[in-house]
Amino acid sequence: VQLQASGGGLVQPGGSLRLSCTASELALPFYAIAWYLQAPGKEREGVSCIGADGSIAYADSVKGRFTISRDAVKNAVYLQMNNLQPEDTGAYLCATETRGVCDNDVMMGTGLDYWGKGTQVTVSS
Repeated sequence: VQLQASGGGLVQPGGSLRLSCTASELALPFYAIAWYLQAPGKEREGVSCIGADGSIAYADSVKGRFTISRDAVKNAVYLQMNNLQPEDTGAYLCATETRGVCDNDVMMGTGLDYWGKGTQVTVSS
């Protein structure tokens, strides 16, 4: 199983990016998919999660700015990030959760099954 995050880049404050999480040999619609931020010198933190039932969770720091969605046909999950700020800088990773739910454990990064390699987001002027 290969899980891949992509779409990162360098953007100015206030800019936007859309990250994608795709998988081979894994049907993402049956899983909860979560996004995490690994910022330099900081602990990994949960950013957003979408459950198999379509339920959604966001970290308080990104509410109103980030939107998570999934495309079952393309077997992908997206994270639309608007109004990016320097504190959003870091590696963004996606991960799967077999139970299909987005709960506190998932947002804290525990109990995940597969992790993809991250994609770097740098917000700087």
